[in-house]
Amino acid sequence: EVFADPLRQRATAVIVAHNHPSGNLNPSPDDINVTLRLKKAGDLLGIKVLDHLIFSEDNFRSMLEENELT
Repeated sequence: EVFADPLRQRATAVIVAHNHPSGNLNPSPDDINVTLRLKKAGDLLGIKVLDHLIFSEDNFRSMLEENELT
């Protein structure tokens, strides 16, 4: 599902994002696991995952900037 539109549009990269209504911007273990799985899937499809952004009501966190996209 994440890659359906990028594949149709022949995109070479995506930025993934989701929100944390709690306001806690720290990625959960599931966030990290899903990000790593998306990166692997993107590699197979030729679509690079550039970043994973986590939003709260008034702030955001870039997993790339926090060196969490390993």
